[in-house]
Amino acid sequence: MARMKIFARPAKKATEPVTKAPKKDRQKPVREPGPGARGWPGRGGGMARLVPSVKEYRGTTVQVCGLWPFSSGASSPMIGVPLGRHEETQATVCCDPISWFQRARLISNPSAFILGKPGLGKSTLVRRMVIGLSGQGVHPLILGDLKGEHIKAVQALGGQVISLGRGTGYLNILDPGQAVEVAQLLEEHGHPEAASRVRADAHGRRLNMVVSLITISRNNPPTDQEQTILDRALRVLDEEFAGIPVLKDLLDVIVSAPNELRQVALDRGDMNVYLNETRALEATLLGLSGGGKLGEIFSQQTTNPMKRDRAVVFDVSNIDETETDLQAAVLLACWSYGFGTINVANALADAGLEPRRNYFVVLDELWRALRSGKGMVDRVDALTRLNRSVGVGQIMISHTMSDLLALPAEEDRMKARGFVERSGMVICGGLPASEMPLLTQAIPLSRQEQQKLISWQDPPAWDSRGTEVEPPGRGKFLIKVGGRPGIPVKVGLTSRETGDDGVNDTETKWHTQTQSLLEPLASSSLDGAAS
Repeated sequence: MARMKIFARPAKKATEPVTKAPKKDRQKPVREPGPGARGWPGRGGGMARLVPSVKEYRGTTVQVCGLWPFSSGASSPMIGVPLGRHEETQATVCCDPISWFQRARLISNPSAFILGKPGLGKSTLVRRMVIGLSGQGVHPLILGDLKGEHIKAVQALGGQVISLGRGTGYLNILDPGQAVEVAQLLEEHGHPEAASRVRADAHGRRLNMVVSLITISRNNPPTDQEQTILDRALRVLDEEFAGIPVLKDLLDVIVSAPNELRQVALDRGDMNVYLNETRALEATLLGLSGGGKLGEIFSQQTTNPMKRDRAVVFDVSNIDETETDLQAAVLLACWSYGFGTINVANALADAGLEPRRNYFVVLDELWRALRSGKGMVDRVDALTRLNRSVGVGQIMISHTMSDLLALPAEEDRMKARGFVERSGMVICGGLPASEMPLLTQAIPLSRQEQQKLISWQDPPAWDSRGTEVEPPGRGKFLIKVGGRPGIPVKVGLTSRETGDDGVNDTETKWHTQTQSLLEPLASSSLDGAAS
């Protein structure tokens, strides 16, 4: 019988059963009743899907030292005139061309260009800079106020108001200002070179203004030979005329045909050739000196000479809006007269005869002067290009890029765009979408910045109750410096600026409620019925 081996499997090791605690006996973290980070959860709790941003506050290191490390620096500059709050961070924004050039070193030249549709606060922004810089010792010069919106502010600063218009005031473009007296004073104190520069600058500015008036009157610039005749006639006038000449005296010099003028006219001893060369020039000067569409304001002596030691505004609001050529001519004359006065003040300061003064020049409605005739871009450029080296801050104002580029000649359009490109900063208000391709050719703008500018130009909401509703972009501006991200700011006004004195009110003529024509008619009919 065969033997068999039986292999028995080892018995399993007995294990103790694992006992689990019942669910009801488990320890749960105790949660205190209260809302979460987004509010009360659950039905009817009102949990927020979007957490709003926390307000930011600014303070000194002494005031907020206990909040460390939860405080952080703001990105907006704090040097310059305080304008308002950053639209996104609510931080204070300070900005003006002179402070950002002189103290902060953020821009390469003390100039700015403002673009924006009408009614969005460009004048209010400029007025805030004017008031702030005046408090820092800078003298503002508003060289041409077409709406009379800066008069009250300049009067509040103790400045000078110069009124110009038909029958209101006169500005002699051949008046060298105080250049003659200052040149003599410089020579007496041993500064002959400075005296020569003052005389040469006065001569160049007067010649430039005569050529500008002729350009506006003809809608074409004078010929090269006519400009040479004018230059020589002004020199003859300075040598032989006693006192301050006017345009009529310049015309008399050309009519008298002195040898100096006949030589530059190349008449070769033939008087008929000289008369043919100067006939058109005499006709234009006759219209400028004896009346016409431009002559009345510039035909007499200056009624109110400009002062150098205070704020000045040229009030030209009496000129009608339809007289576009006259407005452009007056603006150019004010700009030339103002920069001539600044040059005299700098010459005296360089010689140590007067304290150094800095000026803030406001050039409003730039597009009016550019559209007045061919070649006017060169005239404006010649008036304003040298301000960077003479301690002058400058701000130009226009509505849109289309206004600057709506010129017939391509070279003039390129030069007009250069006004924006050469500015130290560009401040943009609400602009239509059609302006973005033109604007981005001059300054870089991101897509978000373009959408912001477009949204600011929207009209206010409809309101049938008659209450005043502000446009969404009023007082909002984007400050652009080169390729840096723009700084969106909401201009904040003080109680003095928004009070009943109307310092910032540019629509005062619309506030007077005139009596309805129906009321006197109704009362008169009732009186007749009663009688």
